[in-house]
Amino acid sequence: MKRGLVIGKFMPLHKGHIALINFAAEQCDEVIVSMSFTNDDPIPHEKRFHWLIETFRGNEKVIPRLIPDVFDNPDLPLNERTKKWAEVIARVYPKIDVVISSEPYGEPFAKNLGAKHVAFDNERKQFPISASQIRLKPMSNWQFIPEIVRPFFVKKICFYGAESTGKSTMAGKMAAKYNTVFVPEVAREMLTSNDFTLDDIINIGHAHLGRILQATHDANKILFCDTDALTTQIYSQHYLGQIPNELLKVEKLMRYDRYFLFDIDVPWIADGLRDLGHMRKEMHARFKDELDKRAIKYVSVTGSWEEREKIVSVEIDKLLRDE
Repeated sequence: MKRGLVIGKFMPLHKGHIALINFAAEQCDEVIVSMSFTNDDPIPHEKRFHWLIETFRGNEKVIPRLIPDVFDNPDLPLNERTKKWAEVIARVYPKIDVVISSEPYGEPFAKNLGAKHVAFDNERKQFPISASQIRLKPMSNWQFIPEIVRPFFVKKICFYGAESTGKSTMAGKMAAKYNTVFVPEVAREMLTSNDFTLDDIINIGHAHLGRILQATHDANKILFCDTDALTTQIYSQHYLGQIPNELLKVEKLMRYDRYFLFDIDVPWIADGLRDLGHMRKEMHARFKDELDKRAIKYVSVTGSWEEREKIVSVEIDKLLRDE
């Protein structure tokens, strides 16, 4: 039995990691993939470990393991630093015969562990990428992000504002322009009138959230969302006189990378559900106030249809350049 070891934070798991682990599996009878973590990591360890498990589910040689990162001291010289690693690894895992890595720590770590070291793509010629580069600029390094990881980095865009301001039309146009998908205003699929109940509005909030989470798996870098949980809360307050706590919980489950507040300087058009044409200024102020109360930054979308499309496109292009 030849047992290998690959260590890392996998924050996030990228194609270079996958190639490294597959290479290790070719060299050994089994490979322990030891993922270290802290509770302050920018990507939750549960999510990262799930990516590892699912990516290698079909490879019986690969054995993902979690280990709390309570033993590292980056201020020590590399040999002393890896000696501490080796002491912990030797206590936690069965005997390791070979350490496989593409990092400078590989050789001293293996020596301190009493194992052989096998290097993989040390110069990063096959996969010129690091996890920190992906965290800093995910859009620019999209090609190195595995399919299972991409939904985490999809930029979620909220088109937000009062009724009849062009949000739905813009969502469709932008999705087509950027070769991606959009989430429509789910309330319009679930309601035939503005005579609804608290249960109805809660169901709408959960359904809209569910559609967004599902759509991140189909999105190409950007996901356009027509309205959000704040919108559902605003209409709940207006039509029912209250906001159920459940909608406040739903709000906290979704973060958007950019808000676009659509102005009311376009014609109001009735469509069966819309009935607030006489309150446009009041509703626009309400929508804006909810963003301001939460200190949410937004881009104002105003002017002609062409000007609105240009405003949105300029901001999306910035996001795609990781600006």
